[in-house]
Amino acid sequence: MRNVLLAVSGLSPQVITETLYALFSAGRPVHEIQIITTRAGRDQLLQTLLAPRGPFDNFLDDYNIPRKTILFSADTIHVVCDDQGCPLPDITDADSNEALLKLCLERTFHLTNKPDQAIFFLIAGGRKTMSACLTSAAQFYGRPQDRVYHVLVTPEFESCRDFWYPPPEPQEIEVISQSGLPCRMSTSLAKIQLIDMPFVSMRDQLAGNMLQEVQRPATLLSAMICDQKPIFTVNIAESKLLYGDLQLDIHPGYLALYGWFAERKKHCALAHSCRSCCECFVAVDEVLADCDGILKIYNTIHGARLASEMSDSGIINLTCENFHSYKSKLKRCIENGFGSILAQQLVITSHGNRPDTKYGIPLDKKRMRIIW
Repeated sequence: MRNVLLAVSGLSPQVITETLYALFSAGRPVHEIQIITTRAGRDQLLQTLLAPRGPFDNFLDDYNIPRKTILFSADTIHVVCDDQGCPLPDITDADSNEALLKLCLERTFHLTNKPDQAIFFLIAGGRKTMSACLTSAAQFYGRPQDRVYHVLVTPEFESCRDFWYPPPEPQEIEVISQSGLPCRMSTSLAKIQLIDMPFVSMRDQLAGNMLQEVQRPATLLSAMICDQKPIFTVNIAESKLLYGDLQLDIHPGYLALYGWFAERKKHCALAHSCRSCCECFVAVDEVLADCDGILKIYNTIHGARLASEMSDSGIINLTCENFHSYKSKLKRCIENGFGSILAQQLVITSHGNRPDTKYGIPLDKKRMRIIW
């Protein structure tokens, strides 16, 4: 697994080498460093951390880390820009903060789309709003292998411009004591703690089409929060499932089976809420016994093949094996289209143990409509 450190940084880039030291000490090597910063932050990085024979090169030499094993250069520093593409000197208002959040989302989206690498989100640098924006990006797109890190440094060394990491051979440097007076202290007294911050990933709640390209912050938020839950629509004629602004094309054969279960849900005689109710759920035998009803639904779908052109297997003569195959493929399609959380209410699911297992759609019938 390839580890990428994605950090926000301001005018104190010491946090980068401090974190590298903590990660390597914990046996978590970094193979690439990407930094989100401002124009002033980039200048500071290039003039100090990445200067020839600067702190980054010194760190690699001190701890015998080959330079070629870590991808880190001016090309991996990403500067927040305004609408005209001009680098921003600082984050000072709502517009610059929005540009910052957009960049954090873009970088996170592209990096987390590679399954063979883990992203280490470093939120210790820069202004507080920079940490907040990167954390939000991690919550939207982060995966199980990704981590959000903060570092804690001994106070006297945290504010020292000359301290970048504890060198193998301790040195005495000038620091400001907790009483506010300058004094000299050995770097052997510097302690760096790597804090693994818990975060709640919402990636699985995003529908599959929302993970095809980076989304605007407002779009991501609207996918998480809504005042009123949309109606779920089963459009038989067009072979589509729709939920809010999302729509999913379904194979006619699969939709015929799904439509059959949707019909049972909508026409259930019970008037109360469907929550925890399985009255409309049926055994496989009952499904197979009504192949004519399923075929009738199939024949109403625009563009579906004529029954006379189909083989005598599949939807025209459903078997127990085909039923479970169709159910599994429907589940995969719905999860990809609407996200795994919402899909729990939409897929054909099972209730009860064998041999009394029954199947149906959990969604409340009041939130479902069928269009023919």
